[in-house]
Amino acid sequence: MSLDYNSRLQKIEAVLQNALPSQPDSAWFRRNFFDFFNKECESPLVTPEKPLSLLEPGIDLLSRGGKRWRPLLMQLVCESLGGGDAALPLAPLVEFCHNASLIHDDIEDSSAERRGKPAVHLLYGTDTAINSGCFMYFLPLSCIDGWDAPAESKLKLYSMWACEMRALHLGQSLDIAWHRNWDSLPSIDDYYTMCALKTGVLARFAANTGRLARLAAGRSVESEGGAAFPLAKAAEKLGVGFQILDDVKNLQEGASGKRRGDDIVEGKKSLPVLLYLHGAASGMAETDRRRDLVMRCFATAVSGTAEAVAAIEELTSALNAAGCLDRAAERGHSLLAEADAAFSGFAAAYGSGNEACELLAGFTRLIG
Repeated sequence: MSLDYNSRLQKIEAVLQNALPSQPDSAWFRRNFFDFFNKECESPLVTPEKPLSLLEPGIDLLSRGGKRWRPLLMQLVCESLGGGDAALPLAPLVEFCHNASLIHDDIEDSSAERRGKPAVHLLYGTDTAINSGCFMYFLPLSCIDGWDAPAESKLKLYSMWACEMRALHLGQSLDIAWHRNWDSLPSIDDYYTMCALKTGVLARFAANTGRLARLAAGRSVESEGGAAFPLAKAAEKLGVGFQILDDVKNLQEGASGKRRGDDIVEGKKSLPVLLYLHGAASGMAETDRRRDLVMRCFATAVSGTAEAVAAIEELTSALNAAGCLDRAAERGHSLLAEADAAFSGFAAAYGSGNEACELLAGFTRLIG
């Protein structure tokens, strides 16, 4: 990333570390747990040493890095609208929720790795990881409590957060149901809807939060188009596009921090798989053959036997031969191009000479 982006990423990282430090002190606990750490209590319910198991999985995953593109998007949107750094304190609101979803995803998918290391539920136990993942959804609400903004803006942000978290979990429920059910096959449109809920939601939330955040700087909430904020849908497409490209990459050479073919082991009906299953042009016999191949390879890949690697290679080769990997990649790049056009158009409309707008115009290409 260029130095222009890096300076903002450094600020974001500092905010994240302050919100969840590697060694939380008593002041941090009092800020996040209120009266449970009241010094006036003779026998406090908990002490800073007791709940470390609640924090360790989240601290570990945060320390492994990440692109941090969601809080960066939030910050650039806010800056481009004249809000300065008003969104910066809210960076954990999207990054911590993203990390929480990763912890739960890895448990639900029985994933072995995340960001190049063992998945946190394998290191700390499934029960601890589930609890810590839930906590990571709620911890960033402390950022809203301490946000220097009018009460009306805080209430609006709480409402937005709650709505988007419900949508995220709805999307995840669809994905889980499809893993386990072969009686009905989701359509390609169903898949896009699931991704918009599960993956696009935090990107959309980041854009809308950036827009809302500059209210703290005294800007009018309706001056940029009211509820139909153009970057919200563009950000959603960005999230979905990245999800598709990550799925393709997982089947080609392995997505960053995960092993190649993990999606097959997990039985994931990703876009390449759905294109393969829906793409049999030569009739029912070919449709049944493809379905049987996918089901067999999924079952063998998850078995952990010596044949698992061969099953991954067999299905990947079939997807590639049918052109499904290329078609999925084309769709992912198309969504990124649509997002890029929206960001560039917004920057042109709002920011001649505005550095944040210029950075926003190149955002999709930067993180892609």
